[in-house]
Amino acid sequence: MRIIVIGASGHIGKVVADTLSDRGHEVLRASRTGEWPVDITDPESVRALFTQTGTVDAVIVAAGKVPFKHVTELNRDDYLAAFVSKALPQIALVGAAFEHVRDGGSITLTTGVLAREPIATGAAGAAANGAVESFVITAAAEAPRGIRINVVSPDVLENSPGSHALFAGHRPVTDDEVGRAYTLAVEGIGSGQVLKV
Repeated sequence: MRIIVIGASGHIGKVVADTLSDRGHEVLRASRTGEWPVDITDPESVRALFTQTGTVDAVIVAAGKVPFKHVTELNRDDYLAAFVSKALPQIALVGAAFEHVRDGGSITLTTGVLAREPIATGAAGAAANGAVESFVITAAAEAPRGIRINVVSPDVLENSPGSHALFAGHRPVTDDEVGRAYTLAVEGIGSGQVLKV
């Protein structure tokens, strides 16, 4: 398969790109500064990426960031930043990807454990993740040409020890576990699923 991984220079994106490449797929590694440059917050940049890559079998998005602050310190701009950086770009990218993903192909988005488990300072991330997961459930039901849409929702990553203190009591997930979830999203047959890792 020919697969675009957006966010391929990040913790999750690199694992995903390496895993799928090791499985024999042609992986186009897209990021702000990579071989296939893209800024998912800029619709023109997303369109330019798809114009350059042409038709693909799958698109994976593993990009976006959210502010971490106590809920009493979060303001409207913080929530807006979370939505504009993580939720809206992924949601909007799905519509653009429809024109470039082959019949029966797949689109996989990324959220995280904050959609289902609370941590201190995680409210903005929870709101962004929840928006993406809710979107996927309905968008998958309406997707054209048999295109599948799923979302992978990992817990804190073992390869990100700097974040472990925020996720007290959580079991960090390994690169292998993360890679398997995205493999299932791309090579499996399910759609409208939240794949929890």
